[in-house]
Amino acid sequence: MRRPFRSGPPSAVPAPAPGNLPAELNRFVGRADELAALTRHLGESRLVTVVGVGGVGKTRLALKAADALKKRYCDGIWLVELSALRDPELLEHALVEALGLTDHSSRPTRRVLAGHLATRQLLLVIDGFEQLVDACATLVRELLLRAPQLRVLAVGRRPLRVDGELTFSLAPMKETDAIRLFTERAAALSPGPRPADARPAAVHELCRRLDGIPLALELAAGRLHVLSVEQILDRVGDRFRVLTEGRRGAPPRHQTLRTAIGWSHEVCTPAERLLWARLSVFAGPFDLEAAEYVCGGPELPDEEVLDVLAELISQSLVVREETPAGTRYRMLDTVRAYGAEWLEALEDTDRMRRRHRDWYMGLATWYELDWFSPRQSDVAAGTESALPNLRAALELCLESPEEAHLGQHLAGTLWFYWAGCGRLTEGRHWLVRALALDTPYDESRLKALWVLGYVAVLQGDSTAAVGALHECREEAARTGNALARAYAVHRLGCQALLTDDMPRAERLLRSALDTYRELGELNSNVLMGQVELAMSLIFQDDLETAVALCVEVREICEDSGERWARAYALYVLAYAAWTREAHAEARALITESITIHHGFNDLVGLVLAVELLALVTASEGDPAEAAVLQGAASRLWESVGPKLFGSGFFGAPRALCERRASEALGTERYAAYQGEGLGLSIGAAVERALAERRPPAGLPHQPEAASRPARRTRKPAGSPTARGGEAAGRDA
Repeated sequence: MRRPFRSGPPSAVPAPAPGNLPAELNRFVGRADELAALTRHLGESRLVTVVGVGGVGKTRLALKAADALKKRYCDGIWLVELSALRDPELLEHALVEALGLTDHSSRPTRRVLAGHLATRQLLLVIDGFEQLVDACATLVRELLLRAPQLRVLAVGRRPLRVDGELTFSLAPMKETDAIRLFTERAAALSPGPRPADARPAAVHELCRRLDGIPLALELAAGRLHVLSVEQILDRVGDRFRVLTEGRRGAPPRHQTLRTAIGWSHEVCTPAERLLWARLSVFAGPFDLEAAEYVCGGPELPDEEVLDVLAELISQSLVVREETPAGTRYRMLDTVRAYGAEWLEALEDTDRMRRRHRDWYMGLATWYELDWFSPRQSDVAAGTESALPNLRAALELCLESPEEAHLGQHLAGTLWFYWAGCGRLTEGRHWLVRALALDTPYDESRLKALWVLGYVAVLQGDSTAAVGALHECREEAARTGNALARAYAVHRLGCQALLTDDMPRAERLLRSALDTYRELGELNSNVLMGQVELAMSLIFQDDLETAVALCVEVREICEDSGERWARAYALYVLAYAAWTREAHAEARALITESITIHHGFNDLVGLVLAVELLALVTASEGDPAEAAVLQGAASRLWESVGPKLFGSGFFGAPRALCERRASEALGTERYAAYQGEGLGLSIGAAVERALAERRPPAGLPHQPEAASRPARRTRKPAGSPTARGGEAAGRDA
């Protein structure tokens, strides 16, 4: 239970951020001297880059060093993995994603990053930047200039060459550490006697031959379930030295690693080699179904993929992970790159990339349908896990004008992720790229247009929103696509809602809902249209009809399992309950709304709900806590866009809450409590909002209705969604 804020102004000290360091820390072995040296360097320089041959253990050492220093960084340690990224324009998005930021505004992503990091004391670990070295160097240089407390630990095969960079070259493991690593991995992967105890001389020689490279040692340990140490040692010798002959110009350590990977490839069965090559087409984690579809075929029936995959896992060539989306598999970058070379040698890369693209287009289509179901949370987690592969699919679609319509379809199909899961900026990136290609106004292009308009509306970019939506509406009318036209009209109504033109918003939204009903369209978008219509009515003082609309939405959501649109309906119902001074009911409704929005990372819905909760809290007689919540909401608005979208209607609850709380507390105390809220992270703000409350001490206040820029009294007539069709038709 939280403490009551009564005794004076609180301190505004943010809670330490947890960071996002992975479980690989548990696999760290040895390297005490290197670890001590790296941690010392991190104390001496704002930018340290760990460089070394692939497979030498750069990432694990960097993560271990970062973890050892976590108490120094009150805002956490954050890992950014870039190895799957190829588009420099997505670099900033990757950092935003890794930092757990959600920005709905149309601000440049680099400005969002710089603003977030400007006052924070954190360590950023950037791994696998080689293919983006120039873009990464430019971004790191700018962030270090703008964020004086930021520290960066980069991991790659070459330095960034940024002023002030300290380069830490990582050599292979010492013999004792190499033996320990091999022994521990062998014991974990193979039951029976510990190999170092049974055959110490052979283990010593094997570790020497493999030059102490951790990846090579682990690959060798992965074969102990079928070979003895002596057999492995024999096979790593002269017989496979030919594997490096074509690369005599490469450094010796590169040759050793390639020998180890090549030997692992050589002793695989033909089916294992084929699957290894085909799995290299995945840009990130993948599930079994994806592997079976993409990699299966006459030479490798899909029903056999699981058994072959299990063998690759047992040999440490594929890693199995448990994630929020379920069991996923991935390949280490070095192993994946080797497989990609073999796929190219088989002249099968283009076909496999298209099979990969087709799978993820199908997955996105299925997820779009499943979004309107009890599986919404699973869809959100699954899409998040599939994002690197979805990016790869989008890239392939946009490589040639002949397939641009597929990219438009995929970018439009992911509307639920862009809008519902806090990915507006990246969604807009892909939609703009897809629409920049000249294609006919078919269903795919029209969908991408209205989705772009929707994203721009939520970002507060009226010019871009209206342009895309008008284009979609006109071309949909010309081509006879009634559904695309309805979506464009719907989002124009949403734009009117956020710009305080309530009569126009009502007309447009009624028109869209009428068309949806005529076409039999029912999904989360349709329910959101009904909630938005309710908002336009509640701001015109037609509370009764607004409540009826949202009660209907809530009932449909309960039947279908839909939660995202339900959260917005709960917001309207909570607002209506507050107007009746049913504060306990309003609190229950709005806290449920906050829980759902936070789960989906939907900042637009979250900030509106927190604003309303602050007003409810003030109405309950707790102005101090209301001020804290208002401060938290103010910080959230920084990531959403123009505060309250510049809307007087949406701003009325905040204005009233501010007036009540500041009158009760006084200007100075109100500012202090609000300052505490400004110091809360998103997670801490949500935790605060949902915390169990003690009964407030109670400051006298008079119930007071929220002032609204316009008022209109209306009586409901008939079905909540059935009125106003004629007027709607005139505007639409």
